[in-house]
Amino acid sequence: MRRLTAWLVLAAAVVLGAAAAQAHPHVWITAKSELIYAPDGTITGVRHAWTFDDMFSTYALQGLETKTKGVYTREELAPLAQTNVESLKEYAYFTFAKADGKKQKFTEPVDYFLEYRDTALTLHFTLPVKTPFKARQLSLEVFDPTYFIDFQYADKDPVKLVGAAAECKMQFERPNDGSAAAQKLGEQNFLDGGAGNFGMMFANKILVDCP
Repeated sequence: MRRLTAWLVLAAAVVLGAAAAQAHPHVWITAKSELIYAPDGTITGVRHAWTFDDMFSTYALQGLETKTKGVYTREELAPLAQTNVESLKEYAYFTFAKADGKKQKFTEPVDYFLEYRDTALTLHFTLPVKTPFKARQLSLEVFDPTYFIDFQYADKDPVKLVGAAAECKMQFERPNDGSAAAQKLGEQNFLDGGAGNFGMMFANKILVDCP
């Protein structure tokens, strides 16, 4: 119920069930990300755009009053956006970065807002790094350790480097989507109560090399 409360609106009777069922995602996100560089080559943050599946979007909008039926402005969605980004802190924003092998921390999101289009909600937000840094090799992973949420990056332009030097080269690796062995392992982990890092098997990995 803690996870449901953090993510606002999913009804337990709809999305939960037996403990083993938690080895499967209950929220689906189509993601795009931008890595933000300053003119001096330091990395200052990550900008995310996460589009939620239709079911989650429908639940999230229940009871929200708007001036025009079926139309949700950025202003009307602002309280929902704030609650969403505040709830992300507990889960480290599902964003994990290393600079030359050293873990990096993010501060609270800025420039966040929700957008409603084609029956789906998209959460836009920027994660500033706690201390801007330079790195010959940056590793950024986006995933939910418990695999409650499934992150799938968009087919077109999933990741961009904004302001990076021309010499910087990026590699993007999608997860090896749930093999039967991984699913079996995940279900057993949940039954045993040890599912904390199952989602790492489904991590999206962004690698950037800058000479």
